[in-house]
Amino acid sequence: MRRWAASLRWRLLLAALLAVSLALVLAGVAIARLFERHVTQQFDLRLQDQLTQLLAALEPDADGQPVLARPLADPRWQRPYGGLYWQVQAVGRAEAEPALRSRSLWDERLPLADDTLPDGALHRHALPGPAGQRLRALERAVQWGDHGPRWRVVVAADTRELEQALGAFHGALARSLAGLGAALLAAVAAQLWLGLRPLRALQHAVQRVRDGHETRLQGAFAAEVQPLVEDFNRVLAHDEQGVERARRLAGNLAHAIKTPLAVIGTLAEELQPREPALATALQEQVQRLREQVDWHLRRARAASAAHPARPTPVQPVLEGLLRVMRKVHAHAPQRPDEGAELAWDVEVTPPGLAFAGEAHDLQEIAGNLLDNAGKWARTRVEVRAWQEGPWWVLCVQDDGPGLTPEQCAAVLQRGVRADERAPGAGLGLDIVREVVSLYSGQLQLQRSPWGGLAVQVRLPAAA
Repeated sequence: MRRWAASLRWRLLLAALLAVSLALVLAGVAIARLFERHVTQQFDLRLQDQLTQLLAALEPDADGQPVLARPLADPRWQRPYGGLYWQVQAVGRAEAEPALRSRSLWDERLPLADDTLPDGALHRHALPGPAGQRLRALERAVQWGDHGPRWRVVVAADTRELEQALGAFHGALARSLAGLGAALLAAVAAQLWLGLRPLRALQHAVQRVRDGHETRLQGAFAAEVQPLVEDFNRVLAHDEQGVERARRLAGNLAHAIKTPLAVIGTLAEELQPREPALATALQEQVQRLREQVDWHLRRARAASAAHPARPTPVQPVLEGLLRVMRKVHAHAPQRPDEGAELAWDVEVTPPGLAFAGEAHDLQEIAGNLLDNAGKWARTRVEVRAWQEGPWWVLCVQDDGPGLTPEQCAAVLQRGVRADERAPGAGLGLDIVREVVSLYSGQLQLQRSPWGGLAVQVRLPAAA
């Protein structure tokens, strides 16, 4: 799913946009129709007044033909193509020449449809007019006397002013509704920003817990969010109690086992003069049991990585380990010159780089990697640490014999060593792998530029 589709803010904004747009469109259509109806009714009322004046000015002559008894007041009747027209025509003779017509028609005529009108009824027409004008016409049938002919009296006006008024209103309405829509959307966005602030505060509180600055969610939260905060704090408290209980149990178990192991070791030493082979076998088994206990203790301690911890500066931990490693690996038989001192080169970028985890876990990871590099390096070991976004990378490489790709895959298994002649139980890299996996990190083995082993570890960086 796309990021915007999974966002509550964008979902609500999209829903508001659709709802506001639909409401404004419907409102615009309704308002436009109401205004058009009102303006058209006013136009028709003015035409009806003109028709009334025309009917009042018409009279029959001696032959029953209509004549204009007095001139009409509006000057548009007299101006050719002035936009206001009238015409009198016999009923049933739509194709015949009109009996009377306004001077404004000049030589034109109003093309009336051949229909029948009851006396007094008012018809409305849309007609083509002279000079390409579009006309709106009102028509009424009149008769003077009981047996005289019936006449169609029509007045018509150019609808250009009506259309211009409607066009201007539609433009103003569209601009007004667009401004209203923008204001409503801005109000919705502000409402969403204010409404989602408790979630942002909750996010910041969770981030502080994740980075180790707090052990609980702290802050003032909205009433709707407070139950979630309380439940989350209870989960954190329960998790903290579980981790502490596991640590105590692991420590108690270690002490309980180490005491019998110490007794067995003492008995094996006493047995050495009489049964040297048996004593040696017992001592080997005791040593192996001690290594197993130590490994499981370290693994139990590493399990606390899931618990929020305070940021651990990387450089002091590496420098402390290097001081130890320079003494432990001052001399090694695999070096070409046994008198030469092993060169340790370390660089941390930036200097304030911090690990989002426990200090002893960092010591466990870096200590095992530095110890392995010191065992196999001939002349130099290089340690580099740098940040990559939310992660930081630790790279330890040496100029020793290195490993093949098959050996790189094998040494990550518990108890497997590339060279059985080297001291140790083969647990170092496996412990590193266990701790790195608990932090959802990555461990990669490859050849160094000098032909030795390069181990790269990716771990979460502290904010």
